[in-house]
Amino acid sequence: MLKIFCKNTGETKDVQDGCTLLELLDIFHLNNAYPIISAKINNVSQGLKFRLYHNRDVEFLDLRDASAMRVYTRSLSFVLCKAVHDLYRGTKIHIEHPVSNGLFCSIETTSSDDLDTIVCNLQHRMREIISNKMPFHRHEVHMEEAIELFRERKVEDKIKLLETSGKVYTDYYTLDDFVDYYYGRLVPDAGYLNVFGLERYANGFILQLPDHNNPTRLADPMNQPRTLEMFTEARKWNNIMHLRTVGDVNHACLDGKASELIQVSEALQEKKIVQIAEEISRRHGDKKNPLKVVLISGPSSSGKTTFCKRISIQLMACGITPISMSTDDYFVNRLDTPLLPDGRFDFDNFDTVDHEMLQQDVIKMLEGEEIEVPEYNFRTGKREFNGKKMKLDDNSVLLIEGIHALNPLLTNKIEDNKKFRIFISTLTCISLDDHNVIPPTDNRLLRRIVRDYNKGAFSARDTISQWPSVCEAEEKWIKPYQESADMMFNSALLIELAVLRNHAEPILATVPKNCPEYAEAHRLFRFLNYFIPVSDKEVPPTSLLREFLGGSSFTYRV
Repeated sequence: MLKIFCKNTGETKDVQDGCTLLELLDIFHLNNAYPIISAKINNVSQGLKFRLYHNRDVEFLDLRDASAMRVYTRSLSFVLCKAVHDLYRGTKIHIEHPVSNGLFCSIETTSSDDLDTIVCNLQHRMREIISNKMPFHRHEVHMEEAIELFRERKVEDKIKLLETSGKVYTDYYTLDDFVDYYYGRLVPDAGYLNVFGLERYANGFILQLPDHNNPTRLADPMNQPRTLEMFTEARKWNNIMHLRTVGDVNHACLDGKASELIQVSEALQEKKIVQIAEEISRRHGDKKNPLKVVLISGPSSSGKTTFCKRISIQLMACGITPISMSTDDYFVNRLDTPLLPDGRFDFDNFDTVDHEMLQQDVIKMLEGEEIEVPEYNFRTGKREFNGKKMKLDDNSVLLIEGIHALNPLLTNKIEDNKKFRIFISTLTCISLDDHNVIPPTDNRLLRRIVRDYNKGAFSARDTISQWPSVCEAEEKWIKPYQESADMMFNSALLIELAVLRNHAEPILATVPKNCPEYAEAHRLFRFLNYFIPVSDKEVPPTSLLREFLGGSSFTYRV
């Protein structure tokens, strides 16, 4: 007999060796508001078919948990691929990237059906698979056997990924006669996947997902044409270089092309920064309505600070004098900071910034006045005036950087034709393979873990613990305004995760196994193992990545 402690109920019960998590649900009689999707065993995510052979702590999860949502999303993606296999044999489906609160998908098909008909047929077939509760089966085999299995099916993206994984054994999944590979656990059967939708979008369609706050309904769709355009632009360059998936990148690195990939990625980013600077210069030169204010926003660890420094250099090359201001310096004194429901300071709240004072100062500068700019002392939690002064002349442009920079209330008294909005994202534009998307939030979280640890600001455990609150604040305060940008900039680098691996792995290893944050550390550690590690020695000191790795030629405020 085993002793199993259930974190959900606070009970310990004796159970038989080999008991599955599904059987445990009946033993502990959970009264949960939403269906259980997966569980954590000793702080490691597992599927509900997992069998127990040792004493363990168990925590059951529904879709309000990010780990369970990943299980659901993977499983739903598998059902979609199975539907394509059943109805349009020979058609390739690419599950590409998150957009509009779902996953954007494209297909390559020789079918005479138009895309609307294909989407309608796929949705109908998916509902049939789900209503039949078709079971998922996991198979663990020697790596060579798995590669041969996909070679017989001519699935090159999975072959390349598995060939470079360095593992002896791997697993794959089957759904009836369809074989696929996923880098995490699935639900027991398709009957768990009742909440989904397919919606035509641009030149493809969206796989719609449940709302994580209320999993009984779909997440509200968002029209994100600029975000999709940025993904499409990055995908275009990846395809030109024949680097669509992680397996492609790994093979290129093994062929000695890592240095070249870093240089090309940096060149593409610099080209985009030059393009943005030239557009600002063009509008600044308009004699009737000269552009005077550039607003730069983006989520945590998107590289806003380095972007601001690099765009400043390019503006100077255009003959413009950039003057930089951070919304952080207009933070209210810490004692006046808004509070969260649990009493903690809500540092991401818009009212954390004294936006009235900031806007008044900007207006004064636009009218030719010199102002004294506050400097926020993060150690004392107080705004200080230390004699720092700013003034705009005819040749100047004011850069305002901060997470709230695109919030219309920040500059609503300033004419639109005087403003230029830039949104910085970190859109990871390669996938593990054609059916396994890399969430952009993973890229930013790994950046933040490395930076926080190297600066001695927070441990990996602390950063992981804070991350859900960071993402929740971004949904509320940043995401609603990103599509209002005049231009978007993608700060993700093609080979970035391969470079981050060397830095992040030893830091993730410091997270204790007996804390809740270990689940995320373990997942990220396993995820990074898909990438052939690449040294950062070729990453230039002006790179956006240096903001997180260290070794930047720019100076940063501590």
